[in-house]
Amino acid sequence: MWSAIRWLVLQLAAIRWLFKLGGLAFLIPIVMLLKAIGLPVLAVLSIIAIPLLILLFLFGLPIFLVLLAGGAIMGVLSLIVTIGVAALKFGIFVVLPIWLMWKVFSWIFRRGNGGSSSTTSSPPPPPPASPSEPPSPHGDPLDGIDPA
Repeated sequence: MWSAIRWLVLQLAAIRWLFKLGGLAFLIPIVMLLKAIGLPVLAVLSIIAIPLLILLFLFGLPIFLVLLAGGAIMGVLSLIVTIGVAALKFGIFVVLPIWLMWKVFSWIFRRGNGGSSSTTSSPPPPPPASPSEPPSPHGDPLDGIDPA
């Protein structure tokens, strides 16, 4: 029992010692992943923003304002891409499975009535006319009446 506790304490101490040595080194894989995804997105955003920066330079705005406006435009585009990716994730992981399950279940239960998707019964008869309604006229409504 004491050896198991001692082993556990040594393991925890070793993990704490590794964190002291590495600091935030355990975040390196996440940083590399974000770098691999973020740099192409940044390149696309800059390709979109560079013509706008050139246009602002042509209007004669100061370089500081042009770079500030370009950064703001790239920030807004980055926000739009982030929201779009979040919406895409929601659509793929939430909406798509629900829609597919609905389609599959509707297909299964439609096929459950003997393999045909249409019913063989005749359509229901129209509802009877209520006694308070006058019968519909047949023919010309002015038949036999002199309009003059």
